Amino acid sequence: MDISTIINYIVIAAVGGVGSILANRGIAVFNDGLRPIMPEYLEGKIDRKELAATSFAVSFGLIIGFGIPISIGTTILIAHSILLAADIIGTWTPENRLGTVLAGIIGAAYGIGLMIGLTFIIQLFKLLPVNFLDALGLIGGPILLAFCAFPAITVASQHGSKKGIITFVLTFLTYLLISNFGVFQINQQIKITLSPIGMALLVGMLVMIYFSFKVKGSGNSNASLINVFSDRVNRIKKNWIWLSLMGGLITSASSLLIIAVDVLPQKLMVQNQINEAAIATIARAVGFIPLVFSTAIVTGVYGMAGTTLIFGIGLLLQGHPFIAFVVGFACMYIEVMALAATAKGLDKFPGIRDMGEHIRTSLTDTIALALLIGSAIACNKMVPGLGYFWVIGFYLLNKHLKKPLVEMAVGPIAAIALGILLNLLRLIHLF
Repeated sequence: MDISTIINYIVIAAVGGVGSILANRGIAVFNDGLRPIMPEYLEGKIDRKELAATSFAVSFGLIIGFGIPISIGTTILIAHSILLAADIIGTWTPENRLGTVLAGIIGAAYGIGLMIGLTFIIQLFKLLPVNFLDALGLIGGPILLAFCAFPAITVASQHGSKKGIITFVLTFLTYLLISNFGVFQINQQIKITLSPIGMALLVGMLVMIYFSFKVKGSGNSNASLINVFSDRVNRIKKNWIWLSLMGGLITSASSLLIIAVDVLPQKLMVQNQINEAAIATIARAVGFIPLVFSTAIVTGVYGMAGTTLIFGIGLLLQGHPFIAFVVGFACMYIEVMALAATAKGLDKFPGIRDMGEHIRTSLTDTIALALLIGSAIACNKMVPGLGYFWVIGFYLLNKHLKKPLVEMAVGPIAAIALGILLNLLRLIHLF
């Protein structure tokens, strides 16, 4: 085992361990659905068992149905697969000194086990009679370009279809222009090549932000929240050292390319399009700033990865984990200390403040549809013709289940299930 692999295991173990400790002590959680429940426990309205049960209910399905399936086929983990597990581990361990230590140990062991397990699964797939690992790599194909459409969808949702169409056309034209004229030869030694996807996404985001900035208003909703929940804001600030430590670790892990905030950056990282992955990560973070800050003010519990900007910073510092740790530590500290001021500042730009909800919705819809199309392509690669039948049937039947899978997980799970089924059919000579 080389030194880089050892560093990877140490960092991912630290992420899992410290994340579990944060959840154990009620300092931070990753799941946005769990955060509003935390004050109920902290104020004694529900007991530890109820908190643990809630944590498991809101997180386990996403780990099994989304985080791990998306991570299979690559050694780059989706953040959900480890940070949601940290929520569960932290809330299931006792709230005392021993429980905190136990949470750290279990979380660290889980992080290492997750990396080893995914590596083992990849090696196992290569030994199967029907190796469908290459086909699984096609799942993320449509995401890369489809993601450029999300700013237009966001604009249409927030400002109307006309402005959405304008944003879409500008994004489309940018992609065409950069594809044809995006290479600049400065001299014999220097050649600059612009990424069509990266530039199209950048233009779409700039137009999206421009329309939101034009929305005028004088609301003071965040300022009012801060006045009411000042004790909870102070609680977050008192835990700055733990939150900053977690920020440094996540940034370091991102710089080592062992963890991605979501499926799109992961696919870009796999293709070594790191700058594009950083842009996508930062774009995603912009949409989560209002949500993270407002829920933090109300609950007194911060996001385990903050606004998730630290993932993008880690990518920009690729290959420099120690520098990334220091920068990430500092960035999380600034986030925590500027929580109240930033939240109040968003009140001056209601369009930007409200943009977050529309971004999250459009991101979810875009990624879910792209994953479904990519999964259909992957399944058709495994079994031409029949693959489309399998994914479409799987997707529509899922809607009728009592506990359906989340939209983003349906396609990838259908593809993995088909690959396993084909191997079983090969054993009985039916394929």
